[in-house]
Amino acid sequence: MQERRNHSPAPTKDHARPAGQRFKRSAVALAVALAVGGLTGIAAARLPEATHLPDSSPLVTAASAVQSKAGFAEVVHAVQPAVVNVAVVGTAASTRRNPPDLQLPDNSPFREFFERFFEQSPMLPQRGGPGTKTQGVGSGFIVTPDGYIVTNHHVIDGAEQVNVVLNDGRRLTAELRGVDPKTDLALLKVETDDVLPYVTFGDSDTARAGDWVLAIGNPFGLGGSVTSGIISARGRDIQSGPYDDYLQIDAPINRGNSGGPLFDLTGQVIGVNTAIYSPTGGNVGIGFAVPAAQAKPVIEQLMANGHVERGWLGVQIQTVTDDLAKSLGLPRAEGALVGEVTPDSPAARAGIQVGDVILSFNEQQISELKDLPRLVADTAPGAKTPLSVWRDGKRQSLHAVIKRTPGEKVTLAGKTQETSEQAKLGLAVAAITPELRERFKIAGDVRGTLVVEVESGSAAERRGLKPGDVIVRAGRTPVAAPAALASEVQKAAAAEQDNVLLLVNRQGQQWFVAVEVG
Repeated sequence: MQERRNHSPAPTKDHARPAGQRFKRSAVALAVALAVGGLTGIAAARLPEATHLPDSSPLVTAASAVQSKAGFAEVVHAVQPAVVNVAVVGTAASTRRNPPDLQLPDNSPFREFFERFFEQSPMLPQRGGPGTKTQGVGSGFIVTPDGYIVTNHHVIDGAEQVNVVLNDGRRLTAELRGVDPKTDLALLKVETDDVLPYVTFGDSDTARAGDWVLAIGNPFGLGGSVTSGIISARGRDIQSGPYDDYLQIDAPINRGNSGGPLFDLTGQVIGVNTAIYSPTGGNVGIGFAVPAAQAKPVIEQLMANGHVERGWLGVQIQTVTDDLAKSLGLPRAEGALVGEVTPDSPAARAGIQVGDVILSFNEQQISELKDLPRLVADTAPGAKTPLSVWRDGKRQSLHAVIKRTPGEKVTLAGKTQETSEQAKLGLAVAAITPELRERFKIAGDVRGTLVVEVESGSAAERRGLKPGDVIVRAGRTPVAAPAALASEVQKAAAAEQDNVLLLVNRQGQQWFVAVEVG
């Protein structure tokens, strides 16, 4: 399902700000999915039944017991042991090196900013070319006593090695267990015989503008730093992806704070610090955190499956303005106006038509455009879901059987069964669907197998492959589907070849790369 934004640019959008002011990620790399005048995919996270994070921890209990005392010292003392520093190491070949990878048009007002940002990013090599070692820092927090750690996807994106430094100074190697780029979240796991201190997610839905919050993290590599402030606003959309629903905070957030926890005064995590608004890269009192209500189900899915399954309705929608409401006979401007219905999609099978206004989904009212994708985000693929539409001057009731987003179900390459041929290259791949072609801006005449994920430290990553690349040929054979690619890799392995020669298309440019068969 997709959104079409037709309203005036929000004040948070880049081109609405004075020159030099921009949104940026606050740590080692910028992992934004820009919705520049166009369409963004709407899909849904669904909480698995069998995996749940703890509801409370001894640290939260200790913090709650002392919250009535003056100041924040006791709360900080209680929860700080669960906050970690995240240190990543990569190479020039495995990191994003230039703005075209963000798929920006040549006349984009963002291009000059990203050129400056990517030149200065601590995860990217300033000199030296391929093979140059790069380092970055971020933050994270432990959410289970056996060592699961939450951080941002952009903190570990492109890393060959991830280490975490605990509050007591111990340095442990972390394994990446799953990522969700759409919400910029990642899950790490460390192995230790000790029971680790951990914190729990709280109820961000009850957080209000004006509530006190505490941020603990690793700004500029200075571990264990604490800042305080208030929630400035809720539900912020900063155009970084299809699920923007940020808490805006004025607690100082700087580079290195990314992935760190945002606490309420009971010691519960109500957000994951993710982005800042700044003309210089330093704090100006506007930061953004993924709310716990969005982060918790994603993390639980990553813990259970290593990936996030997403539902799909199959419509493109736009805002209902006052003028449109009047022309459609709606009493007030509400709902989501359908501009396109994907053939053979759940929406098409449900009877949704172009020109319908979706007023409710799963018995929840759609007050504004962004409500619909978030309600879809709570719907499991396969669920028969009631919805109501406004058509021909009256409300009508329909039912849609939600599907999984095409090409969305992928696992970390190498985490599937050992016989997976894609896993031997360190890739997760998918057939190119219309939705994926739109999402990755793949030209209509490009045929091949789409790379949707690259395993950290894999042969494919060392050769510079990344999500959005299209593998056109393996050897001399066209590979228009994942099965064809798997077959060619299997042949190479059976012939005891050291590598397989791939023809890769990235944004219209093609080149050959030899990838080791592991």
